[in-house]
Amino acid sequence: MATHNQVSSATTTMQTTYVEQLAIQELEKKEFDYSQRAQWLRAAVLGANDGLVSIASLMIGVGSVRHDVKAMTLIGFAGLVAGACSMAIGEFVSVYSQLDIELAHRKRNKEESDEAIKAEKLPNPVQAALASALAFTMGAVVPLLAAVFIGDYKVRLGVVIGATTAALFVFGGVGAVLGRAPVLRSCLRVLGGGWLAMGITFGLTKLIVLTGL
Repeated sequence: MATHNQVSSATTTMQTTYVEQLAIQELEKKEFDYSQRAQWLRAAVLGANDGLVSIASLMIGVGSVRHDVKAMTLIGFAGLVAGACSMAIGEFVSVYSQLDIELAHRKRNKEESDEAIKAEKLPNPVQAALASALAFTMGAVVPLLAAVFIGDYKVRLGVVIGATTAALFVFGGVGAVLGRAPVLRSCLRVLGGGWLAMGITFGLTKLIVLTGL
């Protein structure tokens, strides 16, 4: 027959094991939540970077052949609206498809009840679409605001490039911190990609006009 000390020791061990399991589950939950938040933030940074590079390239491309501020800001605004709508629709369709697949998989395997599935934080297509459109718009606004109040053509191009460069550096740094990557290398990579996109757009637009294509 087990002694009182043995029973007490076994009970203490079970309690300790249970507490450890709860602590591990809580830690895993926090790590999962952090991972989910980091993914959303990183997606927002990438969306803002996309808006920044796309609109800056459009404005610089048009600016290579049209020197008036109205033409640059008009193409920039049109690109902002079109890009934000495109990002929102694409994200909505993508996340909705992901949600349908996940729900179908869970119901097929009968892993959880309908009530439990509804209580979970499943992907929200509308939220994802709004976040994507907002992120794109935030990036696109930078070159627009940099150009709209400047009349001189050369100064305007320089300000747009300077503002875009500064924003690319910031976005690259934020993305590196969220992704736990080397900050300087990430910033240089983002800067190089942005400059390349602007340079190609400027050069090809200029070439098309000069050759009369």
